Amino acid sequence: MSHAKKVVLGFSGGLDTTFCAKYLGEDKGFEVHSVVVNTGGFSEEDLEKIADHAHKLGVKSHTSVDAVKSYYNSIIKYLIFGNCLKNNTYPLSVSAERLSQALHISDHVEKLNADAVAHGSTGAGNDQVRFDMIFNIMIPGVEIITPIRDLKLSREAEIEYLKEKGVEMNFAKAAYSINKGLWGTSVGGKETLNSHGMLPEEAWPTQVTSTEPREIKISFDHGEIAAIDDQKFDHPTDAIRYLQSIAGPYGIGRDIHIGDTIIGIKGRVGFEAAAPMIILKAHHALEKHVLTKWQLGWKDQLAQFYGNWMHEGQILDPVMRDIEAFLVKSQENVTGHTFVQLHPYRFTVTGIESKYDLMSSKFGKYGEMNNGWTGEDVRGFTKIFGNQTMIYHQVKDAADHGNAS
Repeated sequence: MSHAKKVVLGFSGGLDTTFCAKYLGEDKGFEVHSVVVNTGGFSEEDLEKIADHAHKLGVKSHTSVDAVKSYYNSIIKYLIFGNCLKNNTYPLSVSAERLSQALHISDHVEKLNADAVAHGSTGAGNDQVRFDMIFNIMIPGVEIITPIRDLKLSREAEIEYLKEKGVEMNFAKAAYSINKGLWGTSVGGKETLNSHGMLPEEAWPTQVTSTEPREIKISFDHGEIAAIDDQKFDHPTDAIRYLQSIAGPYGIGRDIHIGDTIIGIKGRVGFEAAAPMIILKAHHALEKHVLTKWQLGWKDQLAQFYGNWMHEGQILDPVMRDIEAFLVKSQENVTGHTFVQLHPYRFTVTGIESKYDLMSSKFGKYGEMNNGWTGEDVRGFTKIFGNQTMIYHQVKDAADHGNAS
């Protein structure tokens, strides 16, 4: 007696993955094992509802993976160290969590010794590339099944199929699609489908309820957030969630990002990321005080590549481990406190305190006085510092003058 092939399905409980579960199990005869990877977007109640929904669809097994801490340890930590913002705007919220999810799904495939892996991506976005690439690298030889992409299904066709199968769920399409995670929440709607238009107030998941200005102190230890207002946390993910609870109700971190997708088209998406934006700016402010000019310069270059390469799904490229090693080393002196004022829709970094602060009056005050050198020192330095360029211009002028005569 032959046994049905096992397929591990990355499952969120939404329309696409609901279709995949039913289609793969009943139409294709697979033994479906669903897995939801929580990267900070689901509550315990959410996870229970997703599990109940999966079992009603007839899956053989359903697993919930708590990936919040591993997500931080393997990806978010380095995005903070690098102050990574895609196109100087977007904190890479969705792209980062998709990679974490794909890695955990791969682990589940190996654990179950499954024959295939499936995801609900369409053929129009970045996620299909991220999932496929991680699976091809981590579980080579395992068949990748993508029903929505392969069948080129419309939303209406999926709904009709599920209704015929007797599936009960809310088929009403929300006005805005929302993807929530530890490192931010993406928001898509009719306004993001065009090149002009801002999301209305009611579209944002977190409404503005805090209006009184507030100053907070964020403490960093070797580049990692360790405390807020002297309240310490067991893990940086707890600090991120706490900061989000404080800053989110101010409407901080809202924006719309326009970027280049992996598949070559432009994409526009709204997002709210109060905690990520404050942490990145506070961390960068501290770095500007405690790192040297060329530490900052090389960090900027490497971090920009790191963020872009990660966005395109290349988290497993060994060069990423090399850059991470540099980023970790760069954080040796990034310890201290950053002070941030919160206001409705905005925040201001007002200063830092650190024993490693290089802005010391002992060595001079910018624009006022110096203690470590004399005017004659500067006179000689500037002559030598510009010597190569002076030679270039004299030789060029002489050669041009000679050609003219």
